[in-house]
This record gives sequence, C-alpha cells and structure tokens, in this order.
Amino acid sequence: MAVGMRPDLVIFDCDGVLVDTEPISNRLFAEMLTAEGYPIDPATVMERFMGRPTSESIREVEQALGRPLPKDLPARLERRIIDAFKADPRPVPGVREAALALPGRRCVASSSGHGYLREVLAAAGLADLFERMFSSREVARGKPAPDLFLHAAASLGVTPERCLVIEDSPAGVEAAVAAGIAVLGYAARTSAEALASRGAVTFDAMPALPGLLAGLVAEA
Repeated sequence: MAVGMRPDLVIFDCDGVLVDTEPISNRLFAEMLTAEGYPIDPATVMERFMGRPTSESIREVEQALGRPLPKDLPARLERRIIDAFKADPRPVPGVREAALALPGRRCVASSSGHGYLREVLAAAGLADLFERMFSSREVARGKPAPDLFLHAAASLGVTPERCLVIEDSPAGVEAAVAAGIAVLGYAARTSAEALASRGAVTFDAMPALPGLLAGLVAEA
C-alpha cells in the first residue's frame, strides 16, 4: 500500500494485535521449556521467539540441547494457552472498534494454527470481523519470511501493494516488508524502535489506528 492509497485488504496478526495472549504464551512456553531442561524466562521467550512459528522455535531449542523435545509439546502448549485465555479472555483494548473503522476487507494471518485462531478469536468476540483466517501452517516458511502474507493476499485476490499489515513483532514486520506490503507496528508490548527499524510506522494504542491510517492517506 503506497502512502496515499486506501488499502483493499487489511491483514491482522492475531496474538498481541487482536488478543492479549503474549503474557500467557510467553509464560507457559518458558515453563515448558524449562521443565524440559532448557532454562529460560518469559522475557527471553518474547525477545527470541515472538511472532515466529512454534515449530521453528522448538527446532532452535532442540539444536541447542542436542536432542529432540517431546513431539506433543507444541500441541500441549497450544492447548494450555487456549484454556488460559478462555478462562479470562482479553481482546486488545479498542481493537474491535478500530478494525470496523478501517477501510477495506479484513483477514487474519498468524503463526498460530487454525484451531487456535478459531477458539481464541471466538472467546474474544472477534471472529466475526474477518472473512478468512490464515495460518503459517499453510505455507513453506513462517515469519519473518513473506510467504504467509503473500498467500493471504493471493488467496483473497488482492495484490500486495493494495494491502496493509498490522503487526506487533519484529519478525512479522520483516515478513510484511519482504512481501512488499506496508505495515503498521503496534507497540503496546513491543519496542517501537525495534518495529520502526524494520520498516513499520508505529502506534501504541488501538483507538489511534484509524486516525493514523487516515493521516498517512492524507499526506499524499
């Protein structure tokens, strides 16, 4: 999406952008990796693995350990995150209103699996906002590769330059830039500098999103 162009398709990341799951997922992943003999804290999990597919993060840990982790660890982690979130569902404040105020169609493109996306977005009351949900499990490479965003755009018949991505992770911003898609970086829990250095225009409150986009369009 060139500056001055209203997007035909807005592609949202899920965790941290639509639902406030990052504290839950970082804590649980840290607990499970530590229990497997790989001591790590939630802050380090966030710094190293945020936005990336769990399978890729686990491969990195396995290389460091020199042995495989239990094959069911990703499924157990996903289930624990879903259950914890459903017990106390927290959509990102203002995200529903912000999404509805944006121009263009809306979809989700996330490193999480389809079942996870359906459950957490339904629990948060957000599932009805999106015409499709795309998972990195549909493509060969997850974020920071561009595959997922390119797949989402192509599946919905929209060219990358007519899309806009909303992301909160450095890996996600890198993926959008690599796909040739303009990206706005939500910096409520992430370093704005880290997102901006990778090519995002940043903001730190969802209610500001429609005005930010309108301002960028008006600059042209």
